[in-house]
Amino acid sequence: MKLVTAEQMREIDGRCAGAGLPTEVLMENAGLAVAKELERLLGTVAGSQILVLVGPGNNGGDGLVAARHLHDWGAKVHLHLHRRETGADKNLSIALERGITYTQAEGELPPLDSTAVVIDALFGTGRLRPLDETIKRILAQVRAAKESRPDLSIMALDLPSGLDADTGATDHACLAADVTVTLGFPKLGLFSFPGAEKVGKLIIADIGIPSSLAEDVSTELITADEVAAALPRRPLDANKGTFGRVLVVAGSINYIGAAYLACSAAIRVGAGLVTLATPKSLQPILASKLTEVTYAPLPEAEPGIVHPEAAQLLLEWLAGYDVLLLGCGLGQSPAAMEFIRAFLFSLPRDKPTILDADALNTLAKTPDWWPRLGPRAVLTPHPGEMSRLIGLSVPEIQSNRLQRAQEYAVRWQQTVVLKGAYTIIAAPDGRAKLSPIANAGLASAGTGDVLCGAIAGLMAQGLEPLAASSCGVYLHAMAGELVKGELGDAGMVATDLLPKLPLVIKGLKESRRLL
Repeated sequence: MKLVTAEQMREIDGRCAGAGLPTEVLMENAGLAVAKELERLLGTVAGSQILVLVGPGNNGGDGLVAARHLHDWGAKVHLHLHRRETGADKNLSIALERGITYTQAEGELPPLDSTAVVIDALFGTGRLRPLDETIKRILAQVRAAKESRPDLSIMALDLPSGLDADTGATDHACLAADVTVTLGFPKLGLFSFPGAEKVGKLIIADIGIPSSLAEDVSTELITADEVAAALPRRPLDANKGTFGRVLVVAGSINYIGAAYLACSAAIRVGAGLVTLATPKSLQPILASKLTEVTYAPLPEAEPGIVHPEAAQLLLEWLAGYDVLLLGCGLGQSPAAMEFIRAFLFSLPRDKPTILDADALNTLAKTPDWWPRLGPRAVLTPHPGEMSRLIGLSVPEIQSNRLQRAQEYAVRWQQTVVLKGAYTIIAAPDGRAKLSPIANAGLASAGTGDVLCGAIAGLMAQGLEPLAASSCGVYLHAMAGELVKGELGDAGMVATDLLPKLPLVIKGLKESRRLL
């Protein structure tokens, strides 16, 4: 599903007229879609008191159409108009002909004691504009009512007023919605902080815009249907070689668990065989937990630290594996970093490779490293690792995550998975995909090792870097959602995700069979 900026949405709206979808038709579709979503959420709107905050532009027009339908379905609707003339406004005239009551924004809001829902239709997609004092006063009244009556629901139409559709920046007065019904295509700002905190439950409403009108948009939101369609096939006559062989080079005396998590995730997404190459003194410890993997014990510079001479040994074994995962928990000792450089820069250029953690930290200390990598690498930095790789601060990266990921994926000609809330996958050709999920429970040690293991397992089964990364990110995020549903988002640990990965895959396949 395409993920658009405000300017891209305006261009798509402009193309709609040429496709026989004038503004009036889109507005009617949008308002009806919003009304239907509210009816679905409430069960019935009949008898419910609904306040619609109506702004001066198309967003307000969408709100007027929604108000009309809600009134026709038995709701008690009141309009609060901001800079909306009652004379020459077709949708407002239709609403008033039905006897829908209204007040002007310069006056006071009607009492909200018995109001069930407030629909924010003041300002929609567009660059963040300063909210005037009248709007701030209106929003403050609604916020105060919500604080005193938590059962009062707030629905934002397209996006909460005061939220920048591109950056997620918010005006201080911006309301936190319980539900946001965004129209046509989701907007980037809905997945960017701090605005993402204001969105609540996000519903993407189809208003009849043909997908072909957005073909030139290069950023997409990952969907369940997309992942279900991309998952590797599991033929009945398969053997373990059918599903690929993963070589995981991971672990050190301080980070033994990273190796366990990465290998387990690769197995849990369906890889046929996983081999763990780890310092030899760690192998007995890991073998007590990882019974399904095979092992390649590596020579040590000191107990639990890989020796640089292991690089040549691994290069001799590598031909028997489809995918390499390098870096999880290897540490940043001089010996480990020397090993990583010697091994990584000697790899066959066509070997699919996932680089995480200490492989990335080693690259960050290696000048001009990217021309030395083959074209089928996936880099999986968290913001701190990305900061070290590109020399910008974490706040500078987090303030424009999509642009940074796209810029450096193109510069490095590698696939970049920038982890965090709404993880971003950027491809060397400039395309990008965004996870639809943010989960505070995933902000826990080891969850990144699970993610890169999942990506490696999917690449071993034949998925290309962008598809494997997108599917891995989605499966990982949905596994987190399953755990959150059982345990909440505090106390979730990385091992909780592992048994959920195959359950997510199972659910996706079953949903596809029902289509």
